[in-house]
Amino acid sequence: MTQSDRRIPLATPKEIAAYRRISEASLAQERYKGTGPKFKKLGKRVFYDWDDLYAWIDANTMTRTDDRPGAA
Repeated sequence: MTQSDRRIPLATPKEIAAYRRISEASLAQERYKGTGPKFKKLGKRVFYDWDDLYAWIDANTMTRTDDRPGAA
């Protein structure tokens, strides 16, 4: 396996919350409501793939305050 074939380690909720500057409780609420980035459950533990987080951020990019995600 070459260096370019290796995946970036999955992120913990604590790391994602810190990156987004929100609380872990807010992140947990997003998981519950289905409004946050995709996540993975490995047993009882929750992890995030950085690529999924960046895709979610990109999908929520707005140009106006009345824009809605996914609106054409």
